[in-house]
Amino acid sequence: MQVGIALNMLSQPGRTDAAVLGEHMALGDLAEPLGFDSLFALEHHFTGYAMCPAPLQFLAYYAGRTKRIHLGTSVVVLPWHDPIRVAEQIALLDIMCGGRCLFGFGRGAARTEYEGFRIPMEEARPRFKEVLEIVQLGLTQPSFEYDGEYYKIPRTSIRPAPISHPERRFYGSANSPESARLIASSGLGLLIVMHNEWPKAAHEVYDFQQMAMAAGHAPRPPVILSNIACAETRADADEQAKTWLGKKWDSVDNHYRFSDGGLSSVKGYEAYGKIGRTYAKMADQTHRQKMTDTYVKIQIVGTPDDCIEQIAELRGLTGLDHLVCEFGFGGLPHHLAESNMRRFADKVLPVLKSDRRFTGKPDIVTAPPILSDEGVFVPA
Repeated sequence: MQVGIALNMLSQPGRTDAAVLGEHMALGDLAEPLGFDSLFALEHHFTGYAMCPAPLQFLAYYAGRTKRIHLGTSVVVLPWHDPIRVAEQIALLDIMCGGRCLFGFGRGAARTEYEGFRIPMEEARPRFKEVLEIVQLGLTQPSFEYDGEYYKIPRTSIRPAPISHPERRFYGSANSPESARLIASSGLGLLIVMHNEWPKAAHEVYDFQQMAMAAGHAPRPPVILSNIACAETRADADEQAKTWLGKKWDSVDNHYRFSDGGLSSVKGYEAYGKIGRTYAKMADQTHRQKMTDTYVKIQIVGTPDDCIEQIAELRGLTGLDHLVCEFGFGGLPHHLAESNMRRFADKVLPVLKSDRRFTGKPDIVTAPPILSDEGVFVPA
């Protein structure tokens, strides 16, 4: 089982962005020495939410500072980018890190970011499809051309060419059945930012793998990103998670503006209507506390032994084979984030690398029960 970290650099009042970035980059420098297998960078713009506007550039820094770990994106938002530039940057990073990269892609859900890039949000899904097709062509063909609705590319080549096959390590994040079908039919694996009860996540994996097989692709185990609160006592872990994941709620709606319900009227984002209704209730402190408690329960929270058992349960449900951990969530102070990460590396990671529950090949998921219609949604 692969275990990595993700850096989610939330701006903090009264502190410079550079100071926040520096602390998270210090966590990134610990990933390889502490025995983790991967380091993931996010992509966000304009609001101070997860401050990493150029994940491939960010990972190039770690390509020169590491020797072993995989370098991944969670995610590159394809509709915001020129597809040729994406393909070139992937190819170059592949060379710089010696083929240690893997890539998650998504279409984004923040109107603020689409407005900032001057791209109509209703074009998100068809643009995603075209950019993905172009990137795949560019990385697999000596030369190619493309004639689409949004991109018309004369015959060209991506140079330098990649040294491995990064297109075989593509994953997609989807929060609607239509996006899941598109990603599955394109041969990508599934990347899940944990946002729902685990049986529901397992059903997402099952549905996705059925779509992949129907399209002629062998299903892959999912990559799952989760917040981690690993403490010496359950009480300390719960307090840390509830306090700082509660702050993450605030940052999410400040960035995505789900609570105003505006996404439900955007073509291709109709599935987000329910999410908007959930966030609209956050002004009610009772509901906010209920949803925060629910969100805490679907992350990995507890003592090291608790974390091990929770990861075993999640793996059994979803067929998880690559867990990506956020240790510095919601503006958690750096010394707490580092101790969280070190404790997990010291007491949890060795078990994940040696216990037979985690070292064998995961099973393909069979459809599990769905608990309820109500859930939570907190993007990366």
